[in-house]
Amino acid sequence: MWTPKSFVNVALAATYYSALCVYIVFIATAIKQVADYHYPIGTTTDETINIRLYILMLVPFLYALGLIRNLKYLVPFSALANVFILIGFCITLYYMFTDIPDTSDKVAITPDFSTLPVFFSTVIFAMEGIGVVMPLENSMKNPGHFLGCPGVLNIAMLIVVGLYAIIGLFGYLKYGDSVDASVTLNLPLEDVLAQVVKILIAAAILFSYGLQFFVPTDICWPMVEKHVSEGKKNILQNVFRLSTITATVAVAIAVPNLGPIISLVGAVCFSTLGLLCPAVIETATHWENGLGKFRWVLWKNVLIIFFSLLALITGAYTSILEIIHEY
Repeated sequence: MWTPKSFVNVALAATYYSALCVYIVFIATAIKQVADYHYPIGTTTDETINIRLYILMLVPFLYALGLIRNLKYLVPFSALANVFILIGFCITLYYMFTDIPDTSDKVAITPDFSTLPVFFSTVIFAMEGIGVVMPLENSMKNPGHFLGCPGVLNIAMLIVVGLYAIIGLFGYLKYGDSVDASVTLNLPLEDVLAQVVKILIAAAILFSYGLQFFVPTDICWPMVEKHVSEGKKNILQNVFRLSTITATVAVAIAVPNLGPIISLVGAVCFSTLGLLCPAVIETATHWENGLGKFRWVLWKNVLIIFFSLLALITGAYTSILEIIHEY
């Protein structure tokens, strides 16, 4: 029977599986940049190895990480990924703050409003971590500190927003309209340090794949498991995991362009799960017990729902058009 809980579970699984497609494209793009620089097979862009082949090369590693069922065995990979990201972040900041060019002829003072839907969708994708919010709060010794003022969530989001703002602002000042979907892809390939950053970030995202894959699998497998006999559960779980990994790889191969796929996932998945669902659930929860003075909870959630639907419709439409134009 289809229930609100089922909808949230499906939305959560779809969100994380879609994000994994973005991970695969990013890893392949970074590796391709470095490999094409060191091992060119021709003199033109068309003569380089197709990015889809790099995606296929990742499959054995993705299978290996996806078959790990125990969360504790994924922790070392996640810890190593955090170290790689920290190193890559610091080196990227070094490049962005070095020799910032004259921005008078590179940076647009007024925005191109036609690209705002893609911008909002990308921001939503970057900011959302809805799948780990509840597990993190439930695992805390004092869960009340998570949403307090100031709470763990508020402080963490301030730090995250600040880091994103620094990277976004100075990345645009440095590279202007030629900035890529990930600023690390703009780093000069002729510098060994920049190549190290690209490989480190790619490795960090690869090591994070198993942990991100754990969330949707933990949601979807129990739905399948109840229809499987006890003697076949072990092998069929492996088949299920390999099949879903293959599906994420297939999507990445179909649309190996980082920008549009990020904005599409942000528009469709993260706006629904991170904005629409929480607003609807909070409104329904407080409907009979009171919505606050002047019904402020209702009006706040109406605004959030409106924004989520706006991001969903305009972001998805713009992203799909961009994908169609690209391919």
